[in-house]
Amino acid sequence: TAVFLIWYGIYVMLGAFADEFMATKVWGDINVGLIIGLGQFVTTFLITALYIRFANKEVDPRAESIRLELEGGVA
Repeated sequence: TAVFLIWYGIYVMLGAFADEFMATKVWGDINVGLIIGLGQFVTTFLITALYIRFANKEVDPRAESIRLELEGGVA
């Protein structure tokens, strides 16, 4: 979470204070700002996928065990 927040903060600061850098053309009408902005989406989806994998392997089985125990079933 901290790394992502720092990554996002850098993106915002670059957009606010380094507009010439962010406007640098990379390919056609694609500039550095657009690439970094799309990178924000990629990292968001990556973090989400990693959390889903963790939740499915760790959290969900524990929650199911607790639910069964509280309902009087076998854990």
